[in-house]
Formats: sequence, structure tokens, C-alpha cells
Amino acid sequence: MLIRGAVHTHERGANLASAVLLSVLILALGLPNSASAQSADSLFTSLLQSVQGIRDRTIDDNLSDPEVDALPFSSEVSTSRFLAQATFGATRSDVSSLVGTSVSDWLLEQFRESPSDYLATLDSYQAQLPFLILNPWNRQATTFAFWHHSIAGKDQLRQRMVYALSQILVISNAGDDALTDYPEALAYHQSLLTGFGFGNYRNLLEAITYSPGMGYYLTYMGNQKEDPETGRQPDENYAREILQLFTMGLVELNDDGTLVANVNGNDSSGELYDNDDITGLAKVFTGLDRNVTRAQSKNNPEAPEVLRSWREPMVAYPAKHSQSAKTFLGLTIPENTSAEDSITLALDHLMAVPSVGPFLSRQLIQRFTTSNPSAAYVARVTKVFNDGRYTLPNGIVVGGGLRGDLKATIAAILLDRENLEPEAPNTFGKLREPVLRFTQWARAFNAGTITPEYTLELYDLSSVSSYGQGLAQHPFRAPSVFNFYRPGYVPPGTNSGAAEMTVPELQIVTAETIPAYMNFITFFAMANTQHADLSTYREIGGLTGVNFDPELARTSFLPDYSYEKTLADDLPELFSHLNLLLASNAMSQEAVDSFIDVVAGVPVEAGEDDWRATRVGLAVALVMTSADYLVAY
Repeated sequence: MLIRGAVHTHERGANLASAVLLSVLILALGLPNSASAQSADSLFTSLLQSVQGIRDRTIDDNLSDPEVDALPFSSEVSTSRFLAQATFGATRSDVSSLVGTSVSDWLLEQFRESPSDYLATLDSYQAQLPFLILNPWNRQATTFAFWHHSIAGKDQLRQRMVYALSQILVISNAGDDALTDYPEALAYHQSLLTGFGFGNYRNLLEAITYSPGMGYYLTYMGNQKEDPETGRQPDENYAREILQLFTMGLVELNDDGTLVANVNGNDSSGELYDNDDITGLAKVFTGLDRNVTRAQSKNNPEAPEVLRSWREPMVAYPAKHSQSAKTFLGLTIPENTSAEDSITLALDHLMAVPSVGPFLSRQLIQRFTTSNPSAAYVARVTKVFNDGRYTLPNGIVVGGGLRGDLKATIAAILLDRENLEPEAPNTFGKLREPVLRFTQWARAFNAGTITPEYTLELYDLSSVSSYGQGLAQHPFRAPSVFNFYRPGYVPPGTNSGAAEMTVPELQIVTAETIPAYMNFITFFAMANTQHADLSTYREIGGLTGVNFDPELARTSFLPDYSYEKTLADDLPELFSHLNLLLASNAMSQEAVDSFIDVVAGVPVEAGEDDWRATRVGLAVALVMTSADYLVAY
């Protein structure tokens, strides 16, 4: 294994361990333009293949439904693995309590769980603020809400769906613009993804179309009809992206996600639409705007009606909506059709395009289970997406029976036989997203005080900070409508690329972001928030106008290592526990042995407890920066 011999040292400290692992990860992740990467970029090949020998259970393809119902929670290992896919991270209590139970019962319970309320969370933050516009807490409130709901929310599966959909139906507050100044817009978007996350994609798409956040982000808020006298034409931005990114993609797909063969018999599929289709569709999205005037927004930006206009659907202004015929994708909407009816007809027509099912199904699979799903896996999920129903292993049918049912689709993704037993294990799995690594840590070790407002390190994770920390990924802050990475990204100069595997997450893995993640997770693993610089938080308190105690910064996101510290003098047992909880037993014995050597360098001090916390924090950091952990199988 790549880890063997990489960290044979008895020197103390997480920084040293991270530095040693840096070179290992650069090799393992197969970065382009690295000479040694050509021989060591087998992370998605050799490591994925060898994991089958590490796991303690295999799954028969021809199992009865009762057996399938028991499989995800058949052992602690399988339970840890399933929860890593379906939640923001397994907890020790979940792993122990779910073993031997029914996955159908768990899914049904998650479907019934009350949704987290993003708008209410925004309200609770704003209630503490003496002013809103340009207030640092107000600008960060939707990020704060995400950490609360992803880490502590009971509706874990729904929130994972919210996070997945946020990377398809992208809006972002990265632009330091109205979406930053008015977090109501993004909170409303979050609430739509939450409310429709187990509903129908067609209904979600309509709600998003009327969303002021999307209207602002893709510039069709206030979009006006064509004017022959001035030459004005409707804004085409949303029309282009709803086709390319939100429904069908660029080219015609088979149900299994492969390209439809053209008339010459090759797989060079034809484009689904041209610029005339975009121009025709753009007329549909004219006349939508917030229900306040520009003068109201400018003169009193904190007026209740102005703030409310960012957190409710846009309305249609008939005088601004195109009354001409709208022709696209073989459909003509007659002239003098209202904005509301035009949108309904357009969305129905888009959803009927056969490529929608495989285009969306493959991306949802990528966000939950594997970056490179087989064509057969995509086809099975597409069928469920199109049928709108899925029969759970216990015989209960979920889904409303309409095309695009997301509840049925997520059940099909998680319980597909390729996920339970990969047909091609050397190409199955995904690089863990950086955000999901952090939430997993927080949930695994019960980071009790979830107060991101008191944790400056979480304010902006989209880039590397001045402290050399970052995730290259910040929730709801993608650099563009194309998300953090492209679903079809094939990493160049790697074995994965040579095998034509899609590994989207590798697009944000660079020589800069690797050590930034190491520094970030080591900071939290070593409980370094307890050493927060209080002067910084006093300054933030002054900027926000909030009356709060800066000392609270030193209790924010502190891990509860009470159980792990009891294992600090039994390192094989400690790493066995961490291997199960964090990596679902995917870590090789070679890696474990190397890490034991490192942690053993922290001496046992009689009568003191600090050495236990240091050993545990260092062990956690080593595991969560290892190649065996970073790939979820």
C-alpha cells in the first residue's frame, strides 16, 4: 500500500504527521504534472481493488428481499459505510444501535422526519442583530444554518439530498453581491431544496424558477420581453442553464447515461438543442420580478417588505412578459399565453425529454455513492426516476408514481446492488468531498457546541486562508453555476483518466488544497478552537453589534473524545475504533501500523490527561488525511 513506511517516526505533533502525509497524498491522488504521479496515481484502481480484501463481508447478487433489507445494517462495518453515504457522518451510537435492523424502516423514518427550517434559523440570527446590511453575521447566516442542520439535524438523509441538489441547481453567495447582502434569498433557496427534497423534481424546478435567488443569480429577475424598436432581446441566461445544467445536458443520452449513437452508428451523440431553442425558451422567463419596486429596494433596503421579497416567489408582471409565440425543442407556445402558463408548459415539456432521467440520475449517484457508476447502475436508477416509484425490500412502495420522484430515486441509489456489492470494485467509490469530511468529524466526535458564528475558520472555506487552511469547497458558495467540479470530469495524467473514469472531486485537488485540508482538519482534530484569539472575536462583536461573550469561541466545535481517550494507551484498539467509525474498516494494516508508530511517539505521562487528548487528536488527524480514508468505497 502507498502508506507503508511513509510515516515511520517517533516525533510528536500533528503538523509533522501532516507534512509527512502530504507527499503520500500528492502521489496517491494522481495530480497532473507530477512525475511521480504517473506511477502512484492508482488511488482509484489498486486501492479500490484491494479494499475487497479488507472488508469483512461480501454480498450475493441473488438475494431475497428480506436479506437485502438486512444487508446495509448487517454489521458494524456495513452500517458505518451506509451511514457515510446516506448521512453527514456516522455516530458511534448510530453504528451500535442500527446493527441488525431494517434499512427499509430506517429510510421510512428518515422520509417522515420533520424538515430542518433554514428560514427560521436565519430569523433567529437576525433577531440578535441591530442592523442587517453589511453585517458580518447576517452575510454568513446561511452558512451558519447549513452547519447546524447538516451536523445536528435529525433529517440527515433529507439534508444530504439538499446538499446534492445544491450542486445541481446551483446558486452561490460567492460574488459579494445581493445574494451576500440579502441572505433571505439563499435561505429561501435552501428551504425549497429541503421542502422538495423528497418530492418531485418537476415541482422543485418550478419553485426554483420563481425563486428570487435563482432569478438574481442567473439574471432573469426583471427580464423583459423583446422590443423590436430598440432591439432589446430577453436575457437568455436561465434558458441556457435550465437546459444544460438543470434538466437534460448538451447531448442526447440513453437511459444508461451513454451517448445515443448517431446516424453513422458511432457514439458521437447529437446536440439536444441549438441557439434558436434557447432564444425561444428565453421568452418564457420574461416578466418575473420581486414584488417591490427598485425605488423601494434602494431607498429602504431593510424595510420588511423588501426583505420579505427575497424570501418568497417572484411574481409575473404581464406588461413585461413576451406575448409572442415561443418555439423551442419542437414545442410552440401560442402567442398571448401568460407567464404562468408559459412556464408550466415549458417545464412540462423539458421534463418529458428522455435525457432528463439519466442526466440527473447519474449526478445524484455521484453525490451519494460512486463517482463512476456503471451504465447498468444508471439505467436502473433512471427507470425508477422515470417511473416515480420504488419498492423497498420490506415491500412498501415509496414515490408518488410521477416522473422525477426524488424519494424513490434516492432509495434506488442507496439500495442498488452495485452499491451493496460493486460489480467492478476497482472502479467503484468516490473521493470524499471536503465538506463531508468535516461534518463526519463533527458528528463522529459529537462536537457539542455547534456555533459557527464563533468559529472564524468556517467563515470562508472556498479558498486557502492566510493560515494555510481551507477545503476548496464551501456550501452554497460554488465559484460558478457549474458547481465546484464538473460531473463529467476525467482527471488527466492519471490511471483513472486513462481508464476514462469520471472523478469530479479530483478537479479541486491540487498541490495547494491538499495541505490546506490537512491543516484545516488537524486544527479541529487537535481541538485548537480552545485556543481562539479572543481579540479577534471582540472585534467581530464590535462589527456585528452583538452582545456576546468572546470566551464562547473557545468552546465552539470542541470534540468529545471521552471514549477515545480511554483507548489512548491501547493504540491498536484506538485505531481499530477509528478505522470502523471513520473509514468503515477500509484502512490497511500497513497504514494502521505506520500510524501507531507515530502516535506512540507521544509519551505517556502519569497523573496527566493531556497526553491522552494529544494521542487521540493526532490519531484522528492521521486517519482523516490518509489515502485509505479519503476514498469512500
